[in-house]
Amino acid sequence: MKIRIVIGDTTLNATLENNATARDFAALLPLTLQLNDYSQTEKVSDLPRRLSTAEAPAGSDPAIGDIAYYAPWGNLAIFYRDFSYSRGLIRLGHIESEAETLRTAGPLTATTELSTD
Repeated sequence: MKIRIVIGDTTLNATLENNATARDFAALLPLTLQLNDYSQTEKVSDLPRRLSTAEAPAGSDPAIGDIAYYAPWGNLAIFYRDFSYSRGLIRLGHIESEAETLRTAGPLTATTELSTD
């Protein structure tokens, strides 16, 4: 499933995984969130509700551009730097285009929606 994340004049195209958590996330779209910087590694945001973790792995090792759900906190995480394995982190998808926009200091407003392309 294809989605797009619109931040100002920039559109980031992404593909979601075929798992229960990603499908549950897609059911929330369209969604406008404030992305806040966390540890100079990722942008995070609270979601309106917790997502399904059915059949999810115990954790994952995120790469630059990964979109993930951190189950212990119930939040969305989009990685702009590489990070190590994290228990409770479920990969939702990956940004296909350059994720440089996410490195911008401070909070960003992002609208995430299903792609019609």
